[in-house]
Amino acid sequence: MSDAGFKNKKAICLIALLTIAAIAAVFFLRQETPTASQAKLSKQVEKTVLPELLQPAKQFKVLCVMSYHSPWKWTDDQLQGFKESLNGLNVQYKVFQMDTKRQSSEQWKTKVAAQAKELIETWKPDLVFTGDDNAQQYVTKDYVNTDIPFVFCAVIANPKDYGFVGSKNVSGVLERMHFVQTVQLLKQLVPDVRKIAIITDTGKMWGPMIERLKQSESELPQDVEIAGYHVLETFEEYKKTIKDCEGKADALGMLGVFEFKDENGTNVPLEQVQRWTVENSRLPDFAFWRDRVDKGTLCAVTVSGLAQGKAAGKIARSILVEGHNPASCPMKATEKGVPIVNLARARRLNLNPKSSTLLTARVVTELPW
Repeated sequence: MSDAGFKNKKAICLIALLTIAAIAAVFFLRQETPTASQAKLSKQVEKTVLPELLQPAKQFKVLCVMSYHSPWKWTDDQLQGFKESLNGLNVQYKVFQMDTKRQSSEQWKTKVAAQAKELIETWKPDLVFTGDDNAQQYVTKDYVNTDIPFVFCAVIANPKDYGFVGSKNVSGVLERMHFVQTVQLLKQLVPDVRKIAIITDTGKMWGPMIERLKQSESELPQDVEIAGYHVLETFEEYKKTIKDCEGKADALGMLGVFEFKDENGTNVPLEQVQRWTVENSRLPDFAFWRDRVDKGTLCAVTVSGLAQGKAAGKIARSILVEGHNPASCPMKATEKGVPIVNLARARRLNLNPKSSTLLTARVVTELPW
């Protein structure tokens, strides 16, 4: 049991004991004998309420399946937020990392998904918390309408794609990019931006995201247009495209940058992609996640991994403690985005952000290398 849960139970027990003592004191001072009903009530409290309060809290087994890996701020924040929403409960956690950012082959995803499913079958958790789309594609969708509750977060695709809509045992939190707000932030930093090129790797989750961005283009500032969507397989393609965009676009919007392959077919690490971009691209860029801006992207109105996890944890708590059916918990996105600016990157691009912009955003002052 957590310290908070134990302290809460102690407080409740103390209140109950003091209540019984107070009743007894009143009868003593008044020199009255309790009526039969009063005495019966007092004994009932002693025999039923107090033993119940003194019993250890029920322990819940919760399996957390990460699509990606730890340590990494995005997934770590999700787990932290989830645990915060379950604070005070007696929970035994197990964490399984699919590691599909660093190893994205179909063979790997299938192999690691089988391991996650084996853990579900052998450990028999009371609830499974799954983060990001790969965990849904390769694990959760195979448990739709089973007896195990699943709660997801950070899902970019339409939950219909995984069979979640109308299912009896799956609910969670959707991830929706703050596209228009991020472009507005970019325009505050670089008012002359007119044409934006969107760059991404071939990860499956980016197709639905591109369609969603296209649907939002009409909401962008009137003087801004999307110059193209570039879906790239290799790091060499990426580097060439970035250079080509310098004569065709004023800024870059970055989606997936984890699965660019090197000459051996291995994923190029995020840090290597980010460093090359900062040192070789003259175009201002944006993304939608804090870790990208920490590693050199100019700006973002970020999706919060912590908020995603907290929202998922609230759903899980309602299922475990209040007995809610997952089907009764709506699947919706977290709404609030956090503006963030990398001032070190701005200086490399010879930009001088207004103080009013920096005062309303989180500011990163250094590059990580």
